[in-house]
Amino acid sequence: MFPSSWADVRWDPEAASSALWRYLKFVRIEHTLFALPMAYAAALEASGGSLTLWQAVWIAAAFVGLRIAGMSYNNIADREIDALNPRTKGRMLVTGAVSLRGAYATFAVGVALFELSAAMLGPWPLYLSLPYLAVTVTYPYAKRLHCLPHLHLGAVYALVPLGASIAVYSNDIRVAVLHTPWLLVLGSALWVAGFDTFYSKMDLDFDRRMGLGSIPACYGERAARASWVFLLVASAALYLWNYLSLGGGLPGLALTALGSAVEVWSAITALDEKRIPEAFNANLSVGLLIAAGVLANYLL
Repeated sequence: MFPSSWADVRWDPEAASSALWRYLKFVRIEHTLFALPMAYAAALEASGGSLTLWQAVWIAAAFVGLRIAGMSYNNIADREIDALNPRTKGRMLVTGAVSLRGAYATFAVGVALFELSAAMLGPWPLYLSLPYLAVTVTYPYAKRLHCLPHLHLGAVYALVPLGASIAVYSNDIRVAVLHTPWLLVLGSALWVAGFDTFYSKMDLDFDRRMGLGSIPACYGERAARASWVFLLVASAALYLWNYLSLGGGLPGLALTALGSAVEVWSAITALDEKRIPEAFNANLSVGLLIAAGVLANYLL
């Protein structure tokens, strides 16, 4: 039932026979599972390796809830645009495989799980939960307003390591900010913005026709290539810098270097438009590798 190979991991989910699996695909659950380790990496860095089981459980629940809410609302907000785009007209909310009522119900479940988890983690996660939701659910409108929606998406993902750090020091925001692994936060933001930039190139003609913003649509292919190469190379450098700042051993360094290399490889590979899906799927491993490097630093 679950994907058996990288070829099965797709941005646009296909219809499935099981209602549960259909909704899991609707919120791209596989992407959630690949991104979760980054939250743990940040929490370990912030805490110096002393993460508690309580924190670990509710950090995961908060991340899953926010991701479900964000992906559900993104599909809801973009359903009319997706119906007109040949690349996305097969999405479940467009085809009716998932109803609009079901999409809103999924969104509500995600919000409820996120808010509950924030409350369980402590006062500051709860105080910041609504701003977190605001940043997340406004993402689909970014391309309607300006040419840099990729940076908005990067900011959404940066909330993951930042939120995990705040969860560790949930009673004192000043201490949380002081212990936040900012290199990891910024590297994550640039990483997501980078691969989203080359992914948006697939919709260049459609975006221009619809008046939607993206770096490729607004500034052209040459500027887009330069942008995603810069963003991904800069992210790779920040990830390496972050690990070196920990003073970790060779196993963690090897994993971090491999994750950074995948980023750079994807930036180069995406220069060939036919290989953009391949480059995108390769990025699913980056979060795992970078997080594994940090985990190795504390476990080994």
